[in-house]
Amino acid sequence: MSIGNVNSALMAAYQYANKTQKGNAAEKTGFADTVKNFADTVKLTAEGSAADRTEQYVEYLKQRYSANVMVKNIGHDQKSIDNFGASIVGYNNVAIAPNILEKMVNDPEKAAYYEQKIQQALADFPKCQAELSMMGHELHSYAVGIDENGVVHKYLTGDLKPEVRAKIEAKIKAEQAAKRKRRERYQELSEEAVEKRRELAEWQYQKQLMSNMLQKNNLITDAYYHFLSHPQMPAAAAAYANAVSAYGGSLLWSRTL
Repeated sequence: MSIGNVNSALMAAYQYANKTQKGNAAEKTGFADTVKNFADTVKLTAEGSAADRTEQYVEYLKQRYSANVMVKNIGHDQKSIDNFGASIVGYNNVAIAPNILEKMVNDPEKAAYYEQKIQQALADFPKCQAELSMMGHELHSYAVGIDENGVVHKYLTGDLKPEVRAKIEAKIKAEQAAKRKRRERYQELSEEAVEKRRELAEWQYQKQLMSNMLQKNNLITDAYYHFLSHPQMPAAAAAYANAVSAYGGSLLWSRTL
């Protein structure tokens, strides 16, 4: 570019800045306040095509915020947000919907307004980082987005701090070990319960066999009789067998009168 063209471009930039100042004198962070700092690199010319002007303005924004400026509209569904989060790196990222960028390129007041919003959102990064750190998280990336409705959003990606993750994993392992011990104990108790039920069923079966045998041999004349308790059954059975053998089937059985 020749010296004459450079001067023409800078003059156009200053004219653009003057329009911004008149349209929004209260904005301290608008295009007008930073155009001098980037006068050597901003080549915004009124004579250029719309595409050229947009490209030049995006380049200006990149230099102003030292940011990765993207022209895209991020959807509001979780999948779109996740995809955007996976695509950004670092802490200075700006995404502007195409229709909003067009307004910023062609309207100095809109440019000043949205630039101030971007500046403020980027300035909030340390606060967001500190808040996440207090909650045990570390920030991996940060971005400012302006959707098609002109609403400013902040996008953050991060993860648990390594030391916090280690504590959580240790706690989970301890809980899992405790659960395993409880399951093993429950299994032991269950097996013991099964064995007790088996023994009880066996005892009841033997009890019924003895009752049937006594009734068959007319050794019981009443319905009210006593059976020995479960632990006494082996001894009682042996005594019964001996008695039957000795008395030829006559046995006096204890009964309630």
